[in-house]
Amino acid sequence: MTYGYIRVSSDRQTVENQRFEINHFCQNQDIRIDDWIEETISGTKSYTKRQLGSLLKKVRKGDIIICSELSRLGRNLFMIMEILNVCMTRECRVWTVKDGYRLGDDIQSKVLAFAFGLSAEIERNLISQRTREALARRKAEGARLGRPKGHKSAPDRYKLSGKEDYIRKSLEKGMSRRTIAKRCKVDKNTLARFIEMKGL
Repeated sequence: MTYGYIRVSSDRQTVENQRFEINHFCQNQDIRIDDWIEETISGTKSYTKRQLGSLLKKVRKGDIIICSELSRLGRNLFMIMEILNVCMTRECRVWTVKDGYRLGDDIQSKVLAFAFGLSAEIERNLISQRTREALARRKAEGARLGRPKGHKSAPDRYKLSGKEDYIRKSLEKGMSRRTIAKRCKVDKNTLARFIEMKGL
């Protein structure tokens, strides 16, 4: 399968330029696009929360993803590296029109895949280290870490505390629990538990 991937950051941008570039490239290479993936979303958004993430889950060995340039995959180096590493692992090829990249199963691509994977792992380790250091510093400064006491035991009480009279009067007027929950900005199940707990 050959996929054409197009991404624009906002509704004000058009996908037609990228589609034209990819189609023109495919005509010169005698390639046919089997499926198009188009999305309007920021490249800073994690690829797992984009249509690209769904595409990467279904690609198979020998498939090709064609995009106009690498920046269409993501807006930072490490995200692009991670995406390309996933493609290399699944033995899917990535071709770009403007950049002229042909990442596949040759030795150069495997070296790149190793570098991408190593860079991503280093970045994850650095983030983890920075998090541990920040937590240690906060603890040394006397800050309490973790959830506040009582958070798990009585979440409903804190969310609806002080709204007993409003809930009671609303119920007396015949207002539905769904409407009351919506106005109190809580889930209807949270409201139901609170009503039962308070005997409203």
